[in-house]
Amino acid sequence: MTIATQTPTRTEAVQITEVTKAFGGGKCAVTAIDGMSVAVGAGEFLAIVGASGCGKSTLLSLVAGLEDPSEGAVDVGAHRVAMMFQEASLFPWLTVGANIEVPMKVNRVPRAERKRRVTELLDLVRLTGFERKRPHELSGGMRQRVALARALAQDADVLLMDEPFGALDAMTRDILHDELERIWREKGLTILFVTHNVREAVRLGDRVVLLSSRPGRVIEEFTIDGQRPRRIDSAPIAEQAAGITDRLRKEVLRHA
Repeated sequence: MTIATQTPTRTEAVQITEVTKAFGGGKCAVTAIDGMSVAVGAGEFLAIVGASGCGKSTLLSLVAGLEDPSEGAVDVGAHRVAMMFQEASLFPWLTVGANIEVPMKVNRVPRAERKRRVTELLDLVRLTGFERKRPHELSGGMRQRVALARALAQDADVLLMDEPFGALDAMTRDILHDELERIWREKGLTILFVTHNVREAVRLGDRVVLLSSRPGRVIEEFTIDGQRPRRIDSAPIAEQAAGITDRLRKEVLRHA
């Protein structure tokens, strides 16, 4: 396990600078994030871990533009950002293909181009032949693949993922780790991946950022060693995850 001490040399896709986010005002104000700075290199897979309530999801909302910082700045430059949540949140009355088309319709993409893109995206997430199925006909893992395809339909190059595999069984999650890594490489995406599962963070991330208990601050960054593809149950992953977990445990106990 190596602690990162230098700013990434690659072009930055996301720059978070001294960001503070508070909800409410006066004595009732709750500070979710306090003075946070993180630089994410273009094409980097950044995993974010921390105790419950440390501001992980708030951070993604700020990068997505769903929330404005109370102080500081979030800069994504000319990059397009898409977000994927823990729940697939598909429209149950629409087919798989129609769900994937939704963001393209919003962006007024011509019908023929939408159909071509749906076919391409279904192939990318390995759901060819499921275009006319409805969400209730799919497994949980398949619904998350559709949600991923819908996020990619926005032609985003920065993908924000908020515990997208947290509700899945271990085997399905492991398979989707492989699929996500493949798509990340093929598309050259920058990914910010929030998870409460430290092994998952080490399995997927180039770097793991550990946040403090509320208010969220960056307390440590870990560069992940080891060639890809990685196995979540491998000894090197377990060893690195154990070190990060020990640090996280200290932080949680400090606020217990």
